[in-house]
Amino acid sequence: MFDADVASRGLGIELVDAGDGTSRARMRVTAAMVNGHGIGHGGYVFLLADTAFALACNSHGPPTVAAGGEISFLRPVRAGDVLTATATERVRHGRNGIYDVTVRRGDEVVAEFRGRSRTLGQGVVPPG
Repeated sequence: MFDADVASRGLGIELVDAGDGTSRARMRVTAAMVNGHGIGHGGYVFLLADTAFALACNSHGPPTVAAGGEISFLRPVRAGDVLTATATERVRHGRNGIYDVTVRRGDEVVAEFRGRSRTLGQGVVPPG
């Protein structure tokens, strides 16, 4: 799935590892990702967390998509920062799942994300 993720790869997001409901993804904040306050735009931090979430919830095999997600920004990030998002499955029941993602700069937590997933039904295959 990650090989076909043009958006994430286009931003330089790297897959560190993924498997059995977990994943880690990494991204360097570039000057193009900085907002008018001189800090990293939250949308890019969200995208990194969402990518780790997608990798974790798709690690079981069947195509799975986001049903929703929310993020809390705890510390600002700046151009040059390397961020690592670690996703962990909290629960999976039927076609639904809940995943937590922690985004860190080194050992410092900069954001917390919670995503809700939905596994697609039989015969439903995303385009591509």
